[in-house]
Amino acid sequence: MMQYEAGVKLVALITIVLLVPRVSLAEEKPSGRDRVILQNGSQIIGTVVDARGGTLTMETDFAGTLSIGMDHIASVEGFEPVVVLLDDKSSYDEPSLRIEEDEIQMAGAGRSVPLAELSVINPEPWELGQGYKWGGLFGMGFVVERGNTDTDELDVNAESVWRSTEDRYTLKWTSEQDKNNNVKTKDTWQARAKYDYFLTDPNYVGLLAMAESDKFQDLNLRYLVGPYYGRQFYDEPVFTLSGELGLAYVNEDFDIAEDQDYPAANWSLHASSDRLGGDSSLYFDQTGIWNLDETSDVIVNTTFGLSFPMLWQLEAAAEILLEYDSGAVEDVDDLDQTYKFRINYTW
Repeated sequence: MMQYEAGVKLVALITIVLLVPRVSLAEEKPSGRDRVILQNGSQIIGTVVDARGGTLTMETDFAGTLSIGMDHIASVEGFEPVVVLLDDKSSYDEPSLRIEEDEIQMAGAGRSVPLAELSVINPEPWELGQGYKWGGLFGMGFVVERGNTDTDELDVNAESVWRSTEDRYTLKWTSEQDKNNNVKTKDTWQARAKYDYFLTDPNYVGLLAMAESDKFQDLNLRYLVGPYYGRQFYDEPVFTLSGELGLAYVNEDFDIAEDQDYPAANWSLHASSDRLGGDSSLYFDQTGIWNLDETSDVIVNTTFGLSFPMLWQLEAAAEILLEYDSGAVEDVDDLDQTYKFRINYTW
């Protein structure tokens, strides 16, 4: 009986000795939790969501979503599968993310790659050449005033963009209707459709079709169509800058002035910056049409704006619009200034 009890105790002791190291190792291994070591020695535990534009995004239990500049990172030790997209558009499915000494250790590909060649970690399907990414906004602005003067104002703006790795489609609509004491004082609208085809980065070519009307500027209808060349000069969150230059055919139908059509040079500029932080954006947009038959006739529309996010994908924006037409008809000002505050729904 004593030998049996001794045997049972021996088996139990051996079982404990074998299990304890395994349990300790399991507790020490942060399974499913990625580890980021910063240049200053700090350690962040969480889950790497993605990396793009020189910034790594990480979900943590203690601070929610963190955005970390890649230049602050000494190493990354991941435990979840990731997709690595390089600047040369090649992509790799990796069992985990490993970054050491400014290199990505790609076990699946059997090699290491300089961190400078990284484009995106965990790219969206469209970034891998699978379909299109759809985004856009829709906004409305109202002003209703009752008293000595009855004022009604309705502004509508909408934009929709479909983008793939090869091309991009853009549709845009803006309109404004104002009344003062039930008398209409402004009635304008503009529609733009663009198609861009991407060449070797950062260049692209495209086709623009535009139509607009401004009843109180004597413009019944102006339409423009023509090709252009574009270039993305900078494309970082802290500063983006793109420009387009093209040739177009323009036709103008006026209520009073003489109708005309002419060849034109047209351009557009767009710049933005997140320098203010908090997901806000400073932006600048300008479009222009230069009459090549009557070179003193130039139309330039410029927008300065500040947008910032709200709840439920809502965005607020304050804008200054400057609309200049050197060929405006008699008794109509060359420069029209508008100050707007609007709320947009974005997706």
